[in-house]
Amino acid sequence: MPGGAGPVAVGEAPEVDIPTAKELIEQIHEHVSVAEIALIVGELEAKSRAMATALLADGPLAAATLRAAFELTFVGRRRASALLGTRSDAELNDWARDLLAGEDQLGVRFERFCAAAGPLAGGAAAELASELLHFSAPSRHCLWSRWIWSPESRTGALPLLIGEDFELEADSLGEGYERVSRAFDVLDTSPEASAFRVVGGGRLGTDVLLACTYGVYMRTVLGLKMTQEFNALVPAMPQLVRRLLGIHVKPREEVC
Repeated sequence: MPGGAGPVAVGEAPEVDIPTAKELIEQIHEHVSVAEIALIVGELEAKSRAMATALLADGPLAAATLRAAFELTFVGRRRASALLGTRSDAELNDWARDLLAGEDQLGVRFERFCAAAGPLAGGAAAELASELLHFSAPSRHCLWSRWIWSPESRTGALPLLIGEDFELEADSLGEGYERVSRAFDVLDTSPEASAFRVVGGGRLGTDVLLACTYGVYMRTVLGLKMTQEFNALVPAMPQLVRRLLGIHVKPREEVC
């Protein structure tokens, strides 16, 4: 995901595009009910509890524990073996612990984790790192998936909701995560996002808002470009949102 945005202007700050956000939320509610949103938030809470159980336990992290955590992520579910590779338990523990609780700034740790992700690179490595951070501690860290913001295509749910004056593109994966986090935080504290927290879930409700936003965007683009028969193959909004958030396969409450 590296880009060439250059230095950030002094005083630059993200802002929610309120008219666009309100319009998107109206469209979202045409496709998914408040009750269904509550179910999705509950499934995200289960995923978060399982991830925290795996990654925030005291003591060293064994390979089996990391495998279970990776299998909860969208990117790592089918690639756990390749990601763990031939590294020893000690090497795997150091790799994950450094990302989650290292002494360096988060952007530096994020960059280092992605560089050591083996078969994953760029956006896929960043997606894995952000899922491990966000779902193990959603109140502290944000989610960055390629459908949230992709510098390669300059598309995603976040730029649809955040004002155009804030540049999401960055020169490195670590800086990119920091910039996405700033925008996510502003969106999370907005009245628009609060409508997705009435059923609980805290910042996980903002995940649902972003996934629903991308679902509306995806359906709009496909409706313009694809045949009606092809569009009929796209999952209904609740199922599409679950796929985007990696909860279409039910997580276990505990992984160890």
